[in-house]
Amino acid sequence: MKEQDQRLFRQFGWGPARVVPRVAMHQCIEHYAATTPDATAAEHRGRRLTYGELERHANRLAARLIGEGVRPGDRVALVVRRGLPMVVGILAILKTGAAYVPQDAKMVRTPALRHILATARSTIVLTQSDAPVELPQGCTGIDIDEAMAETTDVPAPRVPADPHSACYVLFTSGTTGTPNGVEVTHANLANLLLTDPGDLGMRPGTTVGQILNIAFDMAAWEILGCLTHGGTLLIRGDDIAATAREVEVLIATPTILSRLDPEACERVRTVAVAGEPCPRALADRWARRCAFYNGCGPTETTIVNTMHRHHPGAERLTIGRPTPNNTVYILDEHGKPCPIGEVGEMWAGGDGVSAGYLANPELNAERYSPDPFLGGGRTMFRTRDLGRWTPDGELEHFGRTDDQVKIRGFRVELDAVSAVLESVPGCVRAATVKLDDRSLAAFVQPATVDADLARKIVAEALPYYCVPAAIHLLEALPLTDRGKIDKARLQRLARIGREATA
Repeated sequence: MKEQDQRLFRQFGWGPARVVPRVAMHQCIEHYAATTPDATAAEHRGRRLTYGELERHANRLAARLIGEGVRPGDRVALVVRRGLPMVVGILAILKTGAAYVPQDAKMVRTPALRHILATARSTIVLTQSDAPVELPQGCTGIDIDEAMAETTDVPAPRVPADPHSACYVLFTSGTTGTPNGVEVTHANLANLLLTDPGDLGMRPGTTVGQILNIAFDMAAWEILGCLTHGGTLLIRGDDIAATAREVEVLIATPTILSRLDPEACERVRTVAVAGEPCPRALADRWARRCAFYNGCGPTETTIVNTMHRHHPGAERLTIGRPTPNNTVYILDEHGKPCPIGEVGEMWAGGDGVSAGYLANPELNAERYSPDPFLGGGRTMFRTRDLGRWTPDGELEHFGRTDDQVKIRGFRVELDAVSAVLESVPGCVRAATVKLDDRSLAAFVQPATVDADLARKIVAEALPYYCVPAAIHLLEALPLTDRGKIDKARLQRLARIGREATA
């Protein structure tokens, strides 16, 4: 590696050093309950909850949890629908010193829930009366609605707050196998939520949308990001667009954002996207009217570990630089640094790296390794994202290693094909899947896109083996429960389409 590349490897790969408050998330929320008790903490379907009310409800529920045997270091499952009880449940669990394990009661299936409860060793489960779930033998369910109906005030639990203890356990979606529980600490979250740009400019009174599935780690960005800054969390009902029109800060996946009209969201001043590659046209459209941040990072690195504020006139759309106190390394297959400008795999280091997977030492050994660049016993995480440094020190994202496929013996990056399709006039979103060893299939949104023009543009931009054999027009691409493109469903649709034309 050249001497200049060695210098830039460190210059580009190290995020700015920032001092982060050594606090637990609930301590920040308790601060606003004490100083601004009448300020609105959360709102859902016309119901409001002030910071003072949130504190009182959470104290009662926390006392109940402690009475049931919950202790610091435990994990308490939170299986609820989106609403005010969800917020009360989160704060109550954190007050006990335990970590919350969130699942959407509407989405989670009984077999998956059993696996999650067993892996997390959660024997106490917070539920809601209007969203009953089937719990395995040995688990105790506590109804948050019943606890909120009580009126007796109880003091806050006297439990020491440890910033290095787990705040939540997030289970991955499990699209490639059994869901894995990732333990994220208060310190991990503070490093993102309490520093710029991860705080997204949230301040007391800022209205933040809560539109994502609670089981998705970006929902913690919405919920805890808002409440630790004294903001107002506007929890959506069935209509995401109605909520988006009323908030100042919006956090979403690109696919969800593609279904919203920026011109109708006059109050929005900050948007952050992550979770999947963002189309350039979508970023430009929103960046013309508000601060638009494109981020990247798996659950294991605490929501995002790179961010970039995009401007419409920029030469390219990137995922930016490492966020404060984080590092990113572009390494080859041997774990050696790639020359600047060469595509490699992104490894993440620094304060965002999570505590690891629960009850899965084999996967921990595969994905977490000692960090030879930071040293000092630090750990780095293998993201399986592909990227490269631009000459000015920003990261370009090239999809995931598992999105690389072989077509006719040639390596094809599916996201690269989708990115070209998203440049077609009228195309808002696109996805590409492998049909077989010789062909691809693509899906574009909306259904008014000219399929022949799309195929021509791909043929002009990419080698012949990248041109999809079929381009399917859809009014809207299907979503997973976490707001990302449902590629498994598209794969099934592609196969059905091929059989229908055979």
